[in-house]
Amino acid sequence: MCAVRYRPQRARHSHADAPDTSRDFERLAALPQGPEREELSSRLVEAWLPMAHRLAGKYRSRGESLEDLEQVAALGLVKAVDRYDPSHGTPFVPFAVPTITGEIRRHFRDHTWDVHVPRRVQELRNKVRAAIRELSSAVDDHTPSAERIAAHTGLSQEDVEAGLEAIGSFRSLSLDASTGDSDDGFSLADTFGHSEPDYETVVAKEAVKPCLRDLPERQRRVLYMRFFRDMTQSRIGKELGISQMHVSRLLSKSFEHVRHQVEHDRRAARPRCVSGARAARV
Repeated sequence: MCAVRYRPQRARHSHADAPDTSRDFERLAALPQGPEREELSSRLVEAWLPMAHRLAGKYRSRGESLEDLEQVAALGLVKAVDRYDPSHGTPFVPFAVPTITGEIRRHFRDHTWDVHVPRRVQELRNKVRAAIRELSSAVDDHTPSAERIAAHTGLSQEDVEAGLEAIGSFRSLSLDASTGDSDDGFSLADTFGHSEPDYETVVAKEAVKPCLRDLPERQRRVLYMRFFRDMTQSRIGKELGISQMHVSRLLSKSFEHVRHQVEHDRRAARPRCVSGARAARV
């Protein structure tokens, strides 16, 4: 009967995700970069993948999908397999677990915040959240005050307030979310204001009024007939006894004058146009 080798790694774990790969790691460490090393590394990653998925499952209640967390854990496992050196005497599990969990935490820190928050504030958030959980397990379930949290954690009240504010920055509220507890169908987006295009129209009208008053009588009349009576250039020409081309030139001249005067007044920051005498000479 063959003797069975005792495997202390299996004795310490009740999981079936701790394979005996010590010889493979020794072989991997001796191999140079190349296809053979890559193939062996892939087999080791596949062998330890159940452990990485188990570690990812511990973070599944934090708002991220389990599939995304397993991918991040697998990336951490790849790094652990690539960096592990069995000659240091440390088993693979104690080396790999911090590498994998560190990759998962880095994912939460860098990629899952809807609002960018500095790392220091993220750490304050974690401390404040842990303190709230510990203090809320007491007799009363009320949210502890910032003073109690500061006394419990040893943080300053300013740091506690920063951590409390960051708690609400991890996930943003959808604009489609309903407002309050009402069932009236209004969403958060319905409460937002929007720009009123008529405001710009009013500003434009007020800006050109003094410039129009400075135009010669015939040019003002042509503008009135074209834009207030909605007459065509041909009809205006017949009524005034001039050609359509002449009407077109008068309109272009009026437009150029008004545009020039409005831009000039904006640069000079004065509310009125040049005098009518000067406008007539333009």
